[in-house]
This record gives sequence, structure tokens and C-alpha cells, in this order.
Amino acid sequence: MVEKYIFSLGRRKAAVAKARVYKGKGKITINDKPALEYLSGNKTMLAEINDPLVLVGKEAAYDITIKVNGGGLAGQVDAIKLAIAKVLVHEASELRPILKKAGLLKRDPREKERKKYGLRSARKKEQFSKR
Repeated sequence: MVEKYIFSLGRRKAAVAKARVYKGKGKITINDKPALEYLSGNKTMLAEINDPLVLVGKEAAYDITIKVNGGGLAGQVDAIKLAIAKVLVHEASELRPILKKAGLLKRDPREKERKKYGLRSARKKEQFSKR
């Protein structure tokens, strides 16, 4: 029999994280690697991913499999965090006020501004020369 899971999507900048959450013992896998290995041993980023689970006290209740692509490591971590928080709300709607108050359900809308023609970058201009 196939295991049942809950799916959720999280986005931040150019990063997209697809999370599958199973009942389990607290194992987190990112792109088929253990989370700490994927994050290059960065324990603060791992703690940031665990924030939604720790906040509701379910860090050992679920096994999480994540596929993430695009963006940099920090953007990917924020996308993963949003995906996990969305799954927790889907699983138990009474957790919504707790996660919302902590700001874990809000997608950060900041994106890179596009380059405009005639400029060096999005807003940088050529140096002004009086003569």
C-alpha cells in the first residue's frame, strides 16, 4: 500500500519548494539528501526549516521529503519553511493562528527588479558628467 502524504508548495524569490509530509519520526530529506548535508552543515538554516514544527511541538511527528529548485540557499530555506507551515495548517486548522502570529504563513513578495533599458541595472545610471 502506498503511504499517504500531504503536499504543499512554498515560494521565495526564485526558489520553489515542494514538500511531502508523511507520518513518521522527524526525518527531513531535501533533494534526496539528508537536510544537514544539503545545507552544507549549516545548523542555523536547519533550525530555520524546523521553526514551524518546533513552534507547534511536532518536530518528531512527521517525515518530510522536499524537492527544491531555483534561487540561492537562503531563498530555498524560506520556501521550504513556508511549505512546511502550509502543510501543518492543512493537517490541523487549529494551528493556523499560532503560525500566522509567528509570520510563517506569509509569502515574502520581494523579487529582483528587472533591468531597464538605458540603465546599467534596475536603477543605476551612468555617471553624470558636467563637461
